[in-house]
Amino acid sequence: MRTENKEDILVGTTLRVYKFVLKNGPVGVREVQRGLKLSSPTLAAYHLAKLEKVGLIEQSKEGYEADRVFLPDMIRLRRTLIPRYFFYSIFLTLALVLELTLFKPVIWTREYVFAVAVTFVSAMFCIYETARAFLKGGV
Repeated sequence: MRTENKEDILVGTTLRVYKFVLKNGPVGVREVQRGLKLSSPTLAAYHLAKLEKVGLIEQSKEGYEADRVFLPDMIRLRRTLIPRYFFYSIFLTLALVLELTLFKPVIWTREYVFAVAVTFVSAMFCIYETARAFLKGGV
């Protein structure tokens, strides 16, 4: 097998195996096979070896484990993978609520309407990207 980049490897079943190892900590070949309903332990071992070859996971006494996340749009909190845009959407939604309640002027100016519109569009974009990551990635 030729040497591949980490981005090239993380597709299909290999991506599913990587996410499983990230979420479940040290796991064995059989545990991966059963957890992902793969056809055989050999298939699970193949994908684990592929991930180990590029340095995304390591084999220890307890099993295979990933010490860092190499998913550009995800953040790991304990055993949960959260889309990065989730935090942006929370921040921008709170900013929008503050703009519409606490910082609301007596007379609406063009600048205020523009600021609210920009915050609203940004929040909607981040909410959309968060939902897309949840649906696409099966987090």
